[in-house]
Amino acid sequence: MMTISRFILLLVIVSCIAVFFYFDLQQFLTLEMLKSKQAAIIDYKNTHPVISAIFYAVIYIAVTGLSLPGAAILTLAGGAVFGLLWGTVIVSFASTIGATLAFLAARFLFRDSVENRFGDRLNAVNEGMKKDGAFYLFTLRLIPVFPFFMINLLMGLTAIKTRTFFWVSQLGMLAGTIVYVNAGTQLGKITSLSDILYCLR
Repeated sequence: MMTISRFILLLVIVSCIAVFFYFDLQQFLTLEMLKSKQAAIIDYKNTHPVISAIFYAVIYIAVTGLSLPGAAILTLAGGAVFGLLWGTVIVSFASTIGATLAFLAARFLFRDSVENRFGDRLNAVNEGMKKDGAFYLFTLRLIPVFPFFMINLLMGLTAIKTRTFFWVSQLGMLAGTIVYVNAGTQLGKITSLSDILYCLR
């Protein structure tokens, strides 16, 4: 049943996503835009380091929390602007917080409806997630069979605990985060996202 609080949350999420695509905000989350604005962004970061880090983290959390496209470019930006160490730290926490918000939104909005509809057929899944959910999630984070945002949403429909989702996600995404942030520190060598693997050499 769609309660008022769920309806309001759903309306806010849908509105934010609609604004993102209506005003074509994705144009600001492209490799070309990042490379063209890199020098200006670094200058601003050098002048306002704390504000820059907070602003960047908020944008990252919003993009991942709303399951919007652009997380890969934002991760590269973390390396390009903040360097490998701080870029990794900020991206690691921001991506995990955003993923957890998406997880919680899916749980709040849809879990009751899914359980009411499928009932007993979900019992085995929930029992399995209670026992081995951390292992399943860690595996999916290391070898993403499903897209990043889909893992967040699907896990929200299971019985896995929020704190387990958070720490396993942060640990499981860390290797990928380091790869992308490191690639961002070598942004001049990248002409497309497929070039990221070459930055490991």
